[in-house]
Amino acid sequence: MQKKEEKEEEIVFSKSIKYIQRKINDILNSVSTDDVEKIKKLFFKSNRIFVYGAGRSGLVAKAFAIRLMHLGFQTFVIGETITAPVKKGDAVVIISGSGETIPAVMTADIAHGLGAKVISITGKRKSEIAKYADVTLYLAASCSDVERKRYAPLGTLFEASVWILLDGIIADLLESKNENEESMRRRHATLEQ
Repeated sequence: MQKKEEKEEEIVFSKSIKYIQRKINDILNSVSTDDVEKIKKLFFKSNRIFVYGAGRSGLVAKAFAIRLMHLGFQTFVIGETITAPVKKGDAVVIISGSGETIPAVMTADIAHGLGAKVISITGKRKSEIAKYADVTLYLAASCSDVERKRYAPLGTLFEASVWILLDGIIADLLESKNENEESMRRRHATLEQ
């Protein structure tokens, strides 16, 4: 009996991985490379870069902030205790699957009002945060597949797609800045052995 249950679990695991990989590939293939270029240009023109997201989107935003810092960008996570105030000339990246989360919308509104450049990354093209954005990266992650609820529940497809998308932008910035892994490593945590 236990072997059958283990085999079933393994099958679900394998099916989930294959499903997520296939869907993320479709989602990322539809991202506008023109908008990615606009974002890169905003980063190079900005004094500082701020990131924001709630829940799992916030975790993705924090991972992106770490990599931006490794590339030498002055980067802050909105909501952390040591975050500087957003000012005109800064860029603010807001990640929200729905684009309607109240704190995300408020952040976009305030940043826009302060004169910062707002970049929204969302799964809803005509969302509230997109109204305040200078550039919106749209990830078509919502789907009505029966398998999605079983193999990629809730916002899994959006969050995983954004993580990979942002790592792709990091690779692009790495090249544009003539940086390499070694120069990034020098900005990495120095207290590790």
